[in-house]
This record gives sequence, structure tokens and C-alpha cells, in this order.
Amino acid sequence: MLVINTRPAPDADAFSDAIRAAGATVILSPVMKIDFRDGAAPVAPGEALVFTSANGVRAFARANADRGLSVFAVGAATAEEARRAGFTDVQAAQGDVESLADLISQTKGATAVLHLAGTDRAGDLIAALEAQGVAARRLVLYDAVPEAEMSAAARAALTENAADCAVGLFSPRSAALFFAQAGRAGLEGRLSAATLLAFSDAVAAAALPDRWGRVKIARARTLGAMAALIRA
Repeated sequence: MLVINTRPAPDADAFSDAIRAAGATVILSPVMKIDFRDGAAPVAPGEALVFTSANGVRAFARANADRGLSVFAVGAATAEEARRAGFTDVQAAQGDVESLADLISQTKGATAVLHLAGTDRAGDLIAALEAQGVAARRLVLYDAVPEAEMSAAARAALTENAADCAVGLFSPRSAALFFAQAGRAGLEGRLSAATLLAFSDAVAAAALPDRWGRVKIARARTLGAMAALIRA
């Protein structure tokens, strides 16, 4: 199987490793690139940090050297990135904004949080927290900039061998950006022979599942679950 890896650097590396470990061939074709903003990221006294992506962790780590703050992460991968960055007080939710808001609101002492985020986000975490009585504010530290074109290798694979191609998509926005790339390349019709590997039900829904030859949805929001789809 050929697996088109749509993730931006540096997250693409871990998925590429998972693809190879599952016995498939990697084709890199990111749908976006991450541009970190320069500037400080001040934290108010008593605030905990909230990360809904690994890039949020990386952006904050560039802007602020304090690693003694409490951290809430949207899921296991983001929590692991926070630990790699040097944070030790890290709690992880189940991979979505709803479970993250519940985790924060149910944690004793979590009365104010700072959400470190990009310009494009899934769900409204601030509203969800405020509805549960938690004071929350957001600081945008990076931009996820769309890549206009699919890579030449991905175009060739879908053109010549779509039946053996799978496309890994990790967010609803990634799904929309991939379809935009496919449309510009004139390859939307080739997806009817390809396989969609979706990180979640929400991603599968955004990826227009009726346009694919096969749709596989990860059982959990982890790279291991995505690799299991490839092995299957």
C-alpha cells in the first residue's frame, strides 16, 4: 500500500514512521505548513495552560521558558509533546474539545486557563469552559498556512495507482484542504478507487466519505490506531 501523509512537518515524521512500521510506503504531501509567530506568551498568575495541538506546545515553548505550569492537553499525543518540552504536571483528555473542557472543569483548582492555539481551531473551547464556570482566554501563537498543491509524488500515485493508495487525514480542516488540492490537480475522481484513513468520525464526515473507494476510521485518536488501519 502507498500511504499519502498529509501532515505538516514536524508531525509528518511520526506518522511516516508509523506507516513504514505497518509495512506501507510513505508519500509525503502536506496540506499545510506551520508558521510560528514571534513574540512573548505571558501567563497570568494562577493560570494553567491548555494545548489542543502539539504545535501549540511547540509555539509556547519558543515563547516562554516556564515549565513549572500545569498543563491540560487535548489528547495523548499532545500530552507527550508537552512532556518532551519539559512540562511535568500534564493531564490528557480523550482527543476532543468536549472531553478537554470536562477534564478541566472537573479538576480541583482549575479556575483559570490560557489556551495556546493556532488561527484555525476545531470547536470552541473557550465557550465550553466558560459555560462550565472556568475563566478562559486564548493566545494565538501560530498559523497553519494551506499548501496550494499536492506533491508531485502524490499526484503520480493517485493518477497511476489509486487502488493501492490510502490518504491519511487528521482533522476536518485537513480534509477540506486535501480536497481543494485534489480539485486543483483534477484528481477528485481518482479518489473513488483510493482508501481514506480518517483519524476520527468527524474527520471522515468532513472528507466526503461517499467519494472514496473505502473508508477506514481509527478506533482511537492515536498514531497506533492509524497504523492499525494500514496493517488491516
